[in-house]
Amino acid sequence: MAGREVLSSVPLQMLLYLSGIYLLIFFIGEVLLFIYKGEVLTYPSDNLAVDVILLFLLCGMEVLRIFFASKGNLTERTLTMLGSVMLLVPTVVLVVYFLVWQTYVLRMDVILTGIFLGLQCIELILSLVSMVVFGRHS
Repeated sequence: MAGREVLSSVPLQMLLYLSGIYLLIFFIGEVLLFIYKGEVLTYPSDNLAVDVILLFLLCGMEVLRIFFASKGNLTERTLTMLGSVMLLVPTVVLVVYFLVWQTYVLRMDVILTGIFLGLQCIELILSLVSMVVFGRHS
């Protein structure tokens, strides 16, 4: 029985799964850091509220991005993969916000966001490669 060639990227799918797990770790870590910063540092309450809202926004967008990338990869759809790549831009901006522009940036923030940005960069490269492969075979 001759079947169609499978074009989905296994490394990308594994990385997306890992990113989902890391997103949970990132969220819990940032919430704990916000609690620490709120208790130990003189954190203006307006700034804390903005930072928490941006954290929830980042997590929501990242869940959507991972979902679109996973579905696009598994169904071999270039347009869905393009949607996930387009969602990557605002999520990277929000991660950079937590790395550079939030009120207090602790060393743990730098570590958490650095890992996050590294995962996103690798996912971008693998997503672009997958989009090229899907486009050539459609």
